Amino acid sequence: MTGNWTETRLRFAVQLNPSKSELQGVTEETEVTFLPMEAISEDGSIRLDATRPLSDVQSGYSYFRDGDVTIAKITPCFENGKGALMHGLLGGVGFGTTELIVARPRANVADGAFLYWLFSSPDFRRSGEGSMYGAGGQKRVPDDFVRDFRVALPSLPEQTAIAAFLDRETGKIDALVEEQKRLIELLKEKRQAVISHAVAKGLNPNVQMKASGVEWLGDVPEHWEVVSLGALFRFVKRQNGDEYEVLSVYRDHGVIPKASRDDNINKTPEDLSKYQTVLPGDLVVNKMKAWQGSLGVSKHTGITSPDYAVFAPLHTAASDYLNLMLRCSLLPSIYRSISNGIRPDQWRVEPDKLKELKVPLPPRSEQDAIAHHLVASVGRWHELSDNAEKGILLLQERRSALISAAVTGKIDIQEKAQPDVEAA
Repeated sequence: MTGNWTETRLRFAVQLNPSKSELQGVTEETEVTFLPMEAISEDGSIRLDATRPLSDVQSGYSYFRDGDVTIAKITPCFENGKGALMHGLLGGVGFGTTELIVARPRANVADGAFLYWLFSSPDFRRSGEGSMYGAGGQKRVPDDFVRDFRVALPSLPEQTAIAAFLDRETGKIDALVEEQKRLIELLKEKRQAVISHAVAKGLNPNVQMKASGVEWLGDVPEHWEVVSLGALFRFVKRQNGDEYEVLSVYRDHGVIPKASRDDNINKTPEDLSKYQTVLPGDLVVNKMKAWQGSLGVSKHTGITSPDYAVFAPLHTAASDYLNLMLRCSLLPSIYRSISNGIRPDQWRVEPDKLKELKVPLPPRSEQDAIAHHLVASVGRWHELSDNAEKGILLLQERRSALISAAVTGKIDIQEKAQPDVEAA
């Protein structure tokens, strides 16, 4: 912290949750901006398309106006950084979810844009997480945490300069992150297109083709078979083996050990007695998410959810080829067509209909060649995607460090007026 910064508690720099009484004189029919939590993003942007008459929102909602800074107080919105500097509100007035803390900068003390970046800083967020009360998904940051949070504030002109600096420099970093995300998406599309063509048409561009008689498949090489999935797999329900690891089915990864990923929010129950055994070569289908592509042929021995459908092999085909073919981008729409449910997120595929699905089956040697070619190609694309993901993480770390340093006076903004930001 530089010498001309003043240390204080936030209660002396902001007015927290200002009173709606200042709206006296505004008619009840007046339209005001309405912001549910989903209208407030994690990058500080807000969606301003919703309005309500003042009479509908004056009770039971948070009140704010242009220039106020909002902080989402409930988990996981707080941890994810939801919050915004309010601007562009209809008539300068807005109401929204009660899960917001509203901070109004005190005149001649604090700048709203600077406060937004202060509230976005890792130090503020980490401290807030430590102060949360409640259980599970209902944990909240108390208002008193914000009131009593100790900050160091520079002069108003310097606050404004720091906010402008962070607007500019984080904008550069965000643009680089978006470039990496677009690269990842392009690699994914390329990967899916190459896989789908290879498993459905083969590797020889000059091969003689024939009509498959299957709409989703179109023409196939004339020496290939087209068979029902029921000719390749049979439905099984095996008793579990307690010594086996838990397997899960991912849309992007197929059948893998659940412990190998840290992004699965579904908690494994303590009682695994109803879980079923999976053997290498089994087809495992998440019945509720097959329409999203959550299925695959397992390489592992393990146990999996009783809600999954497990099919044992009846074939001598190459499991790698079958896994790639059944997970190709041509098929999720077909899985959707044989699923039933009231809502899309509850559609369940019917195993009997799944067994009727017609699929291509090249000769075994060609299956192996296709799988070998694709595994090598996919490996290269995954490496490129992984590098882009690592680049994003480095950029995000740099962004957090930059915010933290700027709002605590560890950066001379004059010296850093035009820093260079390079892709990680």
